[in-house]
Amino acid sequence: MNPAPTAPAPRTDGTDRDALAVDRYAVLGNPVAHSRSPAIHAEFARQTGAAIEYTRLLCPLDGFEAGVRAFAAGGARGCNVTVPFKHEAWLLAARRSDRAERAGAANVLRFDAEGWWADNSDGIGLVRDIEQGAGLPIAGRALLLIGAGGAAAGVLGPLLAARPSRLVVVNRTAAKAQALVASHAGWAAEQGVPLAARTLDDPGRGYDIVVNASASSLAGVAAPVPASVLASGALAVDLMYGAAAEPFLAWARAAGAEARDGLGMLVEQAAEAFHAWRGVMPRTAPVLASLRAQMAAAAK
Repeated sequence: MNPAPTAPAPRTDGTDRDALAVDRYAVLGNPVAHSRSPAIHAEFARQTGAAIEYTRLLCPLDGFEAGVRAFAAGGARGCNVTVPFKHEAWLLAARRSDRAERAGAANVLRFDAEGWWADNSDGIGLVRDIEQGAGLPIAGRALLLIGAGGAAAGVLGPLLAARPSRLVVVNRTAAKAQALVASHAGWAAEQGVPLAARTLDDPGRGYDIVVNASASSLAGVAAPVPASVLASGALAVDLMYGAAAEPFLAWARAAGAEARDGLGMLVEQAAEAFHAWRGVMPRTAPVLASLRAQMAAAAK
């Protein structure tokens, strides 16, 4: 369990320091204007009574390190990191969680006095959304992971820890899928999960859970694999949400699968970051429901 932040010392001038102190956080990326993280963390703060300020910070593509160091030097407590800086964040950390080490990337930094600590909460966010949000235990079910880039690397370790009956990685470039599988082979063996790489042309059939972590949604491609990958009653999850996820979701529904976008994962990974910073786990269901209602209203 991540330790709770040290409580601030009491003031001696007759004022309540707790009433005045505001802990600063942000999400750093490029682009970052679209991020829903400020709204999500504002809801978490209201739930838990935390006094925080959470903003978006756009970093130049060659200026992430300078940007995050300046933010930390200004007294911030931590930050989220989004594309394309997750590997840089991992490199800058003095200490890393096991799942950040396996992913080779970090989306959470905590600015501890003894050295920055990095985590990758994407995978556990996905696992929780599948198991709690969709109500489908992963253990004992066959799982297909589409993609072998940074998004796939971020979720593979926690997916293996959930112990599916088998897990197959497919990617447009077969060598990348093979490399990702090789980097997680030891962890898969520890979990007792058969792990293999296959090609998009021959992905296998009948998976209970299909996770799209590829860039196909951004390219407007419905799915880079045939519908035969879906078992009867399968769950198909796209890590994207909003308009970008719609082609994949429509493909899954047309094939008779339950379709789920990445909005739940977004909320769950944010909750894990909040827990790492604040030492308390917020409730995610009401925040997800609020976001979905907002998006539905905006689409009308």
